[in-house]
Amino acid sequence: MSIYQELLSRERDGQPIKVGVVGAGQMGFGLISQISRIPGMEVRGICDVNIEAAERASSYYQSKLTKKHPVLVSSDYRKVIQSDEVEVIVDATGVPEVGANISLEALISRKHLVLLNVEVDITIGSIMHNLFTSAGLVYTGSAGDEPAATLELYEFAKTMGLEVLVAGKGKNNPFIPNANPDTCKEEAAQKHMSAHMLAAFQDGTKTMAEMNLLSNATGLIPDKIGMHGVEANLETVADKLNLQENGGVLSQFGVVEYVNGLAPGVFVIVKSELEPVDAELRYLKVGKGPHYVLYRPYHLASLETPITIAKAVLQHDTSIHPLGAPVSETVAVAKRDIQAGEAIDGIGGYSVRGVLETHQEMKKNSHIPIGLISGNIVAKRSIKQGQFLTLDDVELDPTTTVWKLRSLQDHLFSN
Repeated sequence: MSIYQELLSRERDGQPIKVGVVGAGQMGFGLISQISRIPGMEVRGICDVNIEAAERASSYYQSKLTKKHPVLVSSDYRKVIQSDEVEVIVDATGVPEVGANISLEALISRKHLVLLNVEVDITIGSIMHNLFTSAGLVYTGSAGDEPAATLELYEFAKTMGLEVLVAGKGKNNPFIPNANPDTCKEEAAQKHMSAHMLAAFQDGTKTMAEMNLLSNATGLIPDKIGMHGVEANLETVADKLNLQENGGVLSQFGVVEYVNGLAPGVFVIVKSELEPVDAELRYLKVGKGPHYVLYRPYHLASLETPITIAKAVLQHDTSIHPLGAPVSETVAVAKRDIQAGEAIDGIGGYSVRGVLETHQEMKKNSHIPIGLISGNIVAKRSIKQGQFLTLDDVELDPTTTVWKLRSLQDHLFSN
């Protein structure tokens, strides 16, 4: 039975999936609105630190219902997660420390967790997926986000027996390495989004984090630190993302990558060593070969999240999760000169941006996952713009939940 048919059955039986959403910003509000049109699913709790945002989302949602039901609205995430009227939680905050607390509370409260928070997933996803699975719960990234949308294509290709050479996404925003909430303020207001969120898109952190999550879910790695980020279209991308000896930029296959020119889509580049299969791909006009691009020209962000909610509750399945130990990391790089003793803010702020590298490179160089730039972070010595932050450069905050869970993850996967 399909997910849609299962939802219809839930609707007929009067047993809808009861959802709690933490974060009522752009993504959360869209998700909450969409659920008003989905059979067999109801929003029963909404939380945001800005209680007016939570109330606005609740009012809009309830105004669209044909059959009314109560919705708990709170600025305290614990009240929503602990509610007996909620069985699955969606984290739509995008903040590592908040996400760490939501994850821990959901685990303790025995609620499935769906993440629209790539930032926390790349920081502590390995340990949290392990803990949720051990507790008989589902921990999953969301359909509609680029990592899960790309994973769908990856698994589609692998299920057909094709070799996946490259998997990745188109970048939606121009790359502005030193973007911060001030430089983004006007555009963010026009787009009705957080200036911090837009800064994280523009400075590249979001792209790095998304490909980090895909890497952890597939085992594919970045070909180089920060990836290549070539300019390409559907006709040229397979040639540009080829090996150097074949005129491309890659030193190896089996990589994640982002491309300027394919946004807002996602893609995989595949091949087959079997002559009849290669001939069939050409006949079906997939491309000129020998490498072929499978492309999805859209990702619907939070509008697809209900699919993951339903998979978690109805099928006890995920849309995307880490394979095990981290494969890659998004590490902190200074956006500006930072002086000794100066406080350092985190993702989407004024101080650091994220760059993707392998987990082994991070360990070798003592680089810092950007999700740990949270809480009270202070520079121990001067740091130059463009410098990768190391444990010798900054004092991390061991009182944060994300630091504690990351420490547990590092211990668990120390080998």
